[in-house]
Amino acid sequence: MQAGVRLWPVYDGEGAGRSIKLLLACAIATAPSALLAQQDGGASASTDSTAQQPEDPSGQQPADPIISNEEFEKVVPELDPAMNGPLESMEEFTARQDALDAEAEQNRKAADADSAEALPAAQDGDANEQLADAPITDPAIDDPLPALADFQVEPVTIEGETPDDQDVEIKYAYRIEGLEPVEKAVEDNNVRDTFAELSALKDGDGTAANAAQVQARLTSDQQLMVTILESEGYYDASVTGGIELPQQAGGEATAILNVQPGDRYTFGSITLDSPPIVPPNLLTSNFGLKVGNPITAANVLAAEANLSVIAPQNGYPFFEIGQRDILLDSVPATGAYTLPITPGARSSFGGFETSGDLAFDSEHVALLARFERGDLYDSRKTDDLRQALVATGLFNTVTVEPKQTGETAPDGTEYVTLDVVQNAGPPRTIAGSAGYGTGQGFRVEGSWQHRNLFPPEGALIAHAVAGTQEQGAGVTFRRSNAGKRDRTVELTLNALRNDFDAYNALTGRLAGRISYDSTPIWQKPLTYGYGFELVGSYEEGYNEALGAREKELYFIGALPGQVTFDQSNDLLNPTKGYRLTARLSPEVALNDGTRTYARTLLEATAYQPFGESFVLAGRVRAGAIAGIDRNDLAPSRRYYAGGGGSVRGYGYQQLGPKDPNGRPIGGRSLNEASIEGRYRFGNYGIVAFVDAGQVYESVLPKGKDLRYGVGIGGRFYTNFGPFRLDVATPINRQPGESIVSVYVSIGQAF
Repeated sequence: MQAGVRLWPVYDGEGAGRSIKLLLACAIATAPSALLAQQDGGASASTDSTAQQPEDPSGQQPADPIISNEEFEKVVPELDPAMNGPLESMEEFTARQDALDAEAEQNRKAADADSAEALPAAQDGDANEQLADAPITDPAIDDPLPALADFQVEPVTIEGETPDDQDVEIKYAYRIEGLEPVEKAVEDNNVRDTFAELSALKDGDGTAANAAQVQARLTSDQQLMVTILESEGYYDASVTGGIELPQQAGGEATAILNVQPGDRYTFGSITLDSPPIVPPNLLTSNFGLKVGNPITAANVLAAEANLSVIAPQNGYPFFEIGQRDILLDSVPATGAYTLPITPGARSSFGGFETSGDLAFDSEHVALLARFERGDLYDSRKTDDLRQALVATGLFNTVTVEPKQTGETAPDGTEYVTLDVVQNAGPPRTIAGSAGYGTGQGFRVEGSWQHRNLFPPEGALIAHAVAGTQEQGAGVTFRRSNAGKRDRTVELTLNALRNDFDAYNALTGRLAGRISYDSTPIWQKPLTYGYGFELVGSYEEGYNEALGAREKELYFIGALPGQVTFDQSNDLLNPTKGYRLTARLSPEVALNDGTRTYARTLLEATAYQPFGESFVLAGRVRAGAIAGIDRNDLAPSRRYYAGGGGSVRGYGYQQLGPKDPNGRPIGGRSLNEASIEGRYRFGNYGIVAFVDAGQVYESVLPKGKDLRYGVGIGGRFYTNFGPFRLDVATPINRQPGESIVSVYVSIGQAF
């Protein structure tokens, strides 16, 4: 007999809310057992006991006695004479009996010991025998069970059958029937595509080891389809399955899922169970669900998530959502939705607390915040503060969390303290870069930096450059977020040696700068910088008035400034938007008198995507120097064009006027333009480009006599920017110009 358990769904109430009850029915039966005994070499015999049958008395006595009295007395033994002696006392009897009992107990223990050695533990007569667990010798017993869809069902081999020498693989397809009403109703989600992404039948690629495996996959997909339909509001859906066998041997079987979706449930009522909040419509106006909308899982989760975002942005940092409840009613197919909400206290920003391995104190944390004490709490401002802390580069990890204080603000809100938990990272870094350009040769630059040597955020940077035509070293002190968030103060001292075709120079430089700059984490739409520059330079260049090269000592003071308007989508590798940059540097030069002049430069770049893989990028640049003749201007302060960051196809600084020996002189103005087509595939890219430009002796660029270069390049995209290799050739090449120019560097050309 068998014992069975079934779970029955029961619906109570007419048109009332659905409830599910469980009815348990159990039937248990036992089968009698028989006691079997082995005898006579293994033959089985019945063990039913049979009683002795008494003889049927006849009622008559035998005529003669069985034995005579004489014979009886002969065989009766004589009585012991001691029987007539006096009896022993009770004390003697007790002592003797105790001795006998002790002897019997000793004999019993000895017999038990002998039996325990002779019999197995389970046969020693102990009814309560405790057996140890058998040792587990197979480590595979701890392995997880395989997924149902991948379970390999081995066919049963019946004794006497001859199995095939080769495994027979079953080919199959699958079909879904009855899904059309769902597809019409669910316009924003392709149910078939969702099913195909998760289907065990689909994942099996149409082959299985046997029919049982196809059935297992079909069973798994039936439940999958029910789950998908329920997520779209079809809570009465049922899915049955079957397999159509092929018409001929070796054909393709078909697994069929028959869908009966039932009615799609909608919201009959929506209740946000919350205490009063400010403003009163904060939750209802930002909750995306409406009465009459289908009850879909994605929409429910999105609406609840939106409340969890909106409330902390409007003064409720401790906002919590409880467990939703949806009571379904089958007639009509509606659901009553209830969401319990605990908003917490309406709060305002208070102070700051810091803990952990500190990089700087709470006073500097307050400097980075974009809010004041008493401002209504806004989680976006808290996130902004966390991003500013990360942008310093001084932390391995840092968290910012609100903490209740119980202190009431004047407006009736509760002050919250922001708890900043710091885990300072290594303050020292080493960086380097390398590049090559025709006419410029190889160039390697390296730096060592301690980012917090003078807290808070006071960095000391030592840097050096080595190349075939440029060498130098210097040191920089930089304080980030100096007295104001995003404001940087720098002081630099360096010495450089340049050996270019245009000029040779030994230069010492002291410069200071105050700037508001973008960072890779925080790109700003408007940045600026201004400062001073003191330069002492001993230079050799061509003097057109003398008609020869000469060496002169120049002392230059400058007040450079720069403004950038950035609407691009990425600081290092933009693919959309534009940038506008203007530079102005009023300068005074001491060299055979005092001369005052101004250097200006305007630059614009734009980026236009076409699809996800192609970007069209363009750049224009124009510069002018007013107030000084070219011959009175230090060669290092003139404008030059040509090279990897200018007009590719030409050597470094090779465009523009030249001396009688073909060496560039430089000029007081320039104009440049470039256009690139950038195609990216994965971490690689191909670039085709056309550059144009020229340098002029005049104060303003003339826009004529432009020289052009065309080329192609490759890109390898990394986390710190693209690695660039460009090959270009000049158009209408002139004598002395290279046929091909090569440029290698990190970063896009613009």
